[in-house]
Amino acid sequence: EAKCFFQRIRFDYATMHTDQTSLEFGVREVCGRFRMEFELNWGSRPKRMCVFVSKYDHVLWDLLLRHKAKEFENCEIPLIISNHDTLKPIADSFGVRFEVFKITEDNKADQEAAEIALMRDLHVDFIVLARYMQILSSDGLCKAYPNRIINIHHSFLPAFVGPKPYHRAHHRGVKLIGATAHYATADLDEGPIIEQDIERASHRDTVDDLVRKGRAIEQRVLVVAVRAHLDDRIIVYGNKTVVFED
Repeated sequence: EAKCFFQRIRFDYATMHTDQTSLEFGVREVCGRFRMEFELNWGSRPKRMCVFVSKYDHVLWDLLLRHKAKEFENCEIPLIISNHDTLKPIADSFGVRFEVFKITEDNKADQEAAEIALMRDLHVDFIVLARYMQILSSDGLCKAYPNRIINIHHSFLPAFVGPKPYHRAHHRGVKLIGATAHYATADLDEGPIIEQDIERASHRDTVDDLVRKGRAIEQRVLVVAVRAHLDDRIIVYGNKTVVFED
């Protein structure tokens, strides 16, 4: 459909009979000959992840516990940013810096600029919105970190875009609920989808039941997306992604 060829190659340093400079020269020459785009990541340093949160804690707990258990290879979490101080005790318990940036309609641009400056000082590579309940501005974070902001949305997109999807799902009497991890863009919940999952629901489920089931889906979907990003297994084209298997 896109008339594009996508490929991911993983090199094993232990079996390479050339150096990085020669290899990059060779790849560049071949790609130039066939008018292909390429990116080489040598994995020479851990990727640094900043987590954005508001008041919901279940996704943050999951990320920090998995990181502490070394489930995220080649990853560091130097910073957590929030628009509330509610979850600061969690960050403190893991020894992660926690900064609060209060957001209003009047100060959003200035606050995002301050967030970007701080993250650049800390050499942050990508952002995870762990149920961060703010819409990002197109000229701020989205522009500074294109295809490097992973959001977890608590519905099976494109269904129930926006707030309170579990309440609307319950109102519609759906039989499946889900969660979606996608790259955040200026268009709310419209960014390239990385990972999705679902779970069955029934007429017996209350809104609270759907929220409880949804939390587990959100956690596992976001973990899959974060791992894929850390492993450089995602290629974005248009508003879609190619996600290579682990």
